[in-house]
Amino acid sequence: MTTNTAHPVPDDFAQRAWTDADGYEALYAQSIEDPQSFWAEQGKRLDWIRPYSKVKNTCFDKGAVSIRWYEDGQLNVAANCLDRHLETRAEQTAIIWEGDDPEKSTHISTASCTLRSAAWPTDSKPAASARATSSPFTCR
Repeated sequence: MTTNTAHPVPDDFAQRAWTDADGYEALYAQSIEDPQSFWAEQGKRLDWIRPYSKVKNTCFDKGAVSIRWYEDGQLNVAANCLDRHLETRAEQTAIIWEGDDPEKSTHISTASCTLRSAAWPTDSKPAASARATSSPFTCR
């Protein structure tokens, strides 16, 4: 049997939130009523190498379904996910790695992720010697 329990949000946590319930409702309404402008605005939250001019390009024709978001823009994922957080969050946990045995887990900081990601090949070709299980986040 499933039970649903509501837990109150601590005041100090709520004060740090990006929005409240009313703000969320307004954003949600905009996303439904004018998705083009909503997602254009949300896209500005990221750092772009080459900014987009097309927010979305969709086709739902039978046999030709195509959904493309920000298709003419170019992102640097590492810059958006890691680099921009180094100054203020370097030592905060970015990834919690948990093995099959819950007793084997590791908290990986933003700084550590940045160092480990720098070791990845920068080209799009997989390394010939790489095994499917290899990862810079391998924890022992």
